[in-house]
Amino acid sequence: MAAAGSVLEVYKAGAIAVVGFGGRDVLDDTNVAACREQMLALIEEHQCTQMHVDLTGVRLVPSGLLGLLATIRRKDIEVHLYNPSPDVREVLAVTNLNQLMPVHDVPIPRD
Repeated sequence: MAAAGSVLEVYKAGAIAVVGFGGRDVLDDTNVAACREQMLALIEEHQCTQMHVDLTGVRLVPSGLLGLLATIRRKDIEVHLYNPSPDVREVLAVTNLNQLMPVHDVPIPRD
């Protein structure tokens, strides 16, 4: 559940963090900045080794979010993406991020 003022919904925190965006359609640059802070704090606080990101309902992603996911991946943290829209899936393919981050079309594991 998202905290007040939080952009990110944290479904699970620990070595495997599971997060989502509450089904929001488009994230703007302000939201991406908040996501960056929240994700990096979550990783540091819980020593995450995996980040599972629920993209359900997100039809467009700003380049800043793609950069954030790539940055997290470069920190040797596995990033798994769940339920991207066809448009988001296309962007992931064009940027080759789908080669670095597994993409799943199944319910996101919250356990």
